[in-house]
Amino acid sequence: MREFVVLGTASQVPTRTRNHNGYVLYWDGEGLLFDPGEGTQRQMIQAGVSASQLTRICITHVHGDHCFGLPGVLSRMALDRVEHPIHLHYPASGEDMIRALVAVASPGIDLRLHPHGGAGPIAAGVEVRPLLHRIETYGYRVVEPEGRSLLPERLAAAGITGSDISLLRRDGSLGGVRLEDVSVPRPAQSFAFVMDTAPCDGAEELAEGVDLLVAESTFSDDDGALAAQYRHLTAGQAGALAATAEAGMLILTHFSSRYPDVGLLAEQARARSGGATVIAANDLDRVPFPKRQRWL
Repeated sequence: MREFVVLGTASQVPTRTRNHNGYVLYWDGEGLLFDPGEGTQRQMIQAGVSASQLTRICITHVHGDHCFGLPGVLSRMALDRVEHPIHLHYPASGEDMIRALVAVASPGIDLRLHPHGGAGPIAAGVEVRPLLHRIETYGYRVVEPEGRSLLPERLAAAGITGSDISLLRRDGSLGGVRLEDVSVPRPAQSFAFVMDTAPCDGAEELAEGVDLLVAESTFSDDDGALAAQYRHLTAGQAGALAATAEAGMLILTHFSSRYPDVGLLAEQARARSGGATVIAANDLDRVPFPKRQRWL
């Protein structure tokens, strides 16, 4: 199953309708929790996200609205007796903050710390790129392995059925029939999480060609000077990022409390988003992962 769950959409200041950050990506057998701000544990309950479903926690940077919910989430995992390892990824420069937050959480889980200090892969199918914010910040990209889609009519013509199909997948050939003869390339699905940043190369690299891009949209285009001052994206810049990257879907989030109605931000993003579908996220939204593109 692949699904994106929005736990919170506020930036620095929560509102009556928007909690601090928090996002869950269900990706096959993994549950990745991104940027757990204050109140994330309660939002998980509201959204029907179980602590036992989480396998990784990915923190972009150690500003409070992106990590102060960590102790509560870890404590809930201990209370629920989560037995599998929990991998915690974060910028190496935030080590002291992360260890302080971990120290006040209830013990009892197999928590594995993975600081990173540069661009590149950090786990199977997960990689990071540096962003441009006021402190060290990284965005995340999740990509499935490249694969091939079998074509039933070609399999039948080659006389390959039943368990022989699995053997063909495993070995790459069977009885003179190659996997390439009975299949076509399957486009790899991908996801990018781009939080607090000014426009930068790292954001573009993360977003390139993804099916689903989650990007901050802290400010309206009308407040571009503030966005530049605090190194955030405007809605239009988020839309332009999606267009340049040729992303399939853009989810806007991390809204400043100065915008009680984010409809304007969604319009500004759509005006520059190219062919991307644009969604302005609300707390507790559940977004099915976009359908796979047709094979090449």
